[in-house]
Amino acid sequence: MKILLATEKSFAPVAVSSIGEVFDSAGFEFILLENYKSKELLLDAVSDIDGLIVRSDLVTKEILEAAKKLKIVVRAGAGYDNIDLEACTANKVIAMNTPGQNSNAVAELVFAMLLHHIRGGFNGKMGTELRGKSIGLHAFGNVSKLVVEIAKGFSMYVYAYDPFIPDTDIRKYGIKVLKRAEEMYRICHFVSIHLPLNNATRKSVGYDLLSKMPSPAIIVNTARKELIDEDGLIRIFEERPDMVYLSDVEPECSNIFKEKYKGRYLFTAKKMGAQTEEANINAGVAAARQIVDYFINGNETFRINK
Repeated sequence: MKILLATEKSFAPVAVSSIGEVFDSAGFEFILLENYKSKELLLDAVSDIDGLIVRSDLVTKEILEAAKKLKIVVRAGAGYDNIDLEACTANKVIAMNTPGQNSNAVAELVFAMLLHHIRGGFNGKMGTELRGKSIGLHAFGNVSKLVVEIAKGFSMYVYAYDPFIPDTDIRKYGIKVLKRAEEMYRICHFVSIHLPLNNATRKSVGYDLLSKMPSPAIIVNTARKELIDEDGLIRIFEERPDMVYLSDVEPECSNIFKEKYKGRYLFTAKKMGAQTEEANINAGVAAARQIVDYFINGNETFRINK
């Protein structure tokens, strides 16, 4: 079996080494395509592979049709909107993700951004504290569960809203469950967004929700930029000077923020949620093991296409 790890964003060297060891032990051939600068390089690399691991790289219909021997593609991470699932199914390719492997890195980033902002970027001026503040979790998946642990360490009040998870499953984490998103935004000074991106959630956080937040208000987005209605975001920023947006992905309207709202936003240079050695190792090794398990045992546990 010939397996390609293709990533525009470099994995940590120790992660690449660990991934290689998994495939070596299985007798699979392992190829690395890192920091590639053109789609043509990827198209050429996939031409004779059996398995593919990617991060945020686009796996399009064109890529899948060029990979004539491809049987499985695994997203080393949780979100998989970069993979054309319909094209995978049409080309008889199994698509998988590695849920939970990056969760701690993302949860820690939530508080790294929060602390950086509320302490003024450590500029020597007066800041504020997290203790006793309220944080709302919009969706309650793997990342949110770890955010709860950290928030409790700061003695914060934690609320959650997720209509797809039973209240009893959330309450066992010792937090308050809310029935409507509007209720959470009305209560919490901080809201951390952990929604998956789909047709129902795209642009679902906008003016109506944000306008309900108490003052001061901070939105933290470590998920996807498309979850935010940017027109509504700009509108609320114009109306409320207390509103802050901290995001692990630069929005399309970032130029407006840079021009008009200095000190009220933080956008990472590139998506940093999974940018730790530990997350790289966890997600990469999980992807490698899932590929080996599929080819040897037929295991499709983490399949995400039909």
